[in-house]
Amino acid sequence: MSYNREIIILIAEDDDGHAELIVEGLRETGLKNQIIRFDNGSDIWDYLVDVHKEGGTENNAEYLVMLDINMPLVDGTEVLRRIKNRDDMKNIPVIMLTTTDDPREIEKCYQLGCNVYITKPVEFIKFAETLQKLGFFLQIIKV
Repeated sequence: MSYNREIIILIAEDDDGHAELIVEGLRETGLKNQIIRFDNGSDIWDYLVDVHKEGGTENNAEYLVMLDINMPLVDGTEVLRRIKNRDDMKNIPVIMLTTTDDPREIEKCYQLGCNVYITKPVEFIKFAETLQKLGFFLQIIKV
């Protein structure tokens, strides 16, 4: 990622409550980046394909993608696979943020090219703490 471009955070999360917690958790750390939420894998994939048409991205922006695994239409691992298999998208950082803690699923995501895999804690307070840490991390790396 080059830091002279806007970095837009794309979140694919089908659970409205989790999506709100993710956005609020990131905002509470002071993260000011534009955040766009999708409620299924198909919509985030269509968005990415659309902004990468003709070899460019809209508004000279770069993206960071956060994916849940279990979503309708197209699941998060399939979106991850598609992103990492396209030359014009393979460098997009992808964070898997999901309740799935199956070691086989985690290994599969890393093999497909995810940059970070975070298991969402079931308890609200732990989930909020996890998001706060993620938000601080994203600020440190200047997302």
